[in-house]
Amino acid sequence: MSGTRRIAVWIHAGRSLALDVACEFIVALPPDMECLVRADVRDQIQRRVPGARLTDITTATLPGAEVVVVFGGDGTILRAAEQALAYGVPVLGVNLGHVGFLAELEMSQVPELVSHVVAGDFVLERRMTIEVRVFAPGALIPEWTSVAINEVSLEKAARTKMVDALVSIDGLPVSRWACDGILVSTPTGSTAYAFSAGGPVMWPQLEAFQVVPLAAHALFARPMVLAPDSRVVLELLDTVPGVVCCDGSRSADVAPGSRLEIARYEHDLAVARLYEQPFTSRLVKKFELPIEGWRGTEPKGS
Repeated sequence: MSGTRRIAVWIHAGRSLALDVACEFIVALPPDMECLVRADVRDQIQRRVPGARLTDITTATLPGAEVVVVFGGDGTILRAAEQALAYGVPVLGVNLGHVGFLAELEMSQVPELVSHVVAGDFVLERRMTIEVRVFAPGALIPEWTSVAINEVSLEKAARTKMVDALVSIDGLPVSRWACDGILVSTPTGSTAYAFSAGGPVMWPQLEAFQVVPLAAHALFARPMVLAPDSRVVLELLDTVPGVVCCDGSRSADVAPGSRLEIARYEHDLAVARLYEQPFTSRLVKKFELPIEGWRGTEPKGS
């Protein structure tokens, strides 16, 4: 590969540990590699690594990056992924958080990370994403749109009131729920908010998404797994306003009478892995699931 190579480095700006580990990574890169960094952390990195070739991450520079290396927890990885999604740039996370389902490595593995980045040695996973469009009452043009990697949530705006929402799938009404809210989650998000709300764990390579009611006052209030080309419409009824939120970071107020249209987004997220690892293994590791036999012994054959 000739010419300058670009690697984007995304850091949790509020954590000194993230800055420390990112600088350890940057200083180990060869001099022909240019690092794209956010403007709010560029000066801090430059002071720690004076010889580093640093350029601001912009819509003009990001498309030329080979990979976005993220130092932080799943929230930080999601923020970076939102920027990389439209350009097809893969995201590789170094976990500095708690569970870190989207992360590939722990911070102790930075030397291994450097060698793989220099060699361009990655395995790519494709993750489906979703898009929400919010229409004001009677409007034909959306007043707010956003994409989500984990989930879209419609939740009550007032603590003392439930939202009243009608759920339709592929043009047909399914159920009306008085509830705290409704999630529409991707397989990636099935181990996040949807998991806490009682939704099923979905393997990330599965092309499907799920609808999960939150504390619904109804006899039928079970999570539903839908085909990847399904279209979900949430209509906010009654007089109680709501809030729509994507991945816990981008939100908008929703007035009574509004509707949310949710469907698969045109771009999949590319997640970089250093080597193939079954999702089953990651699930067991991240949730520390018990896999030993009874009383800590390995199961024996009869």
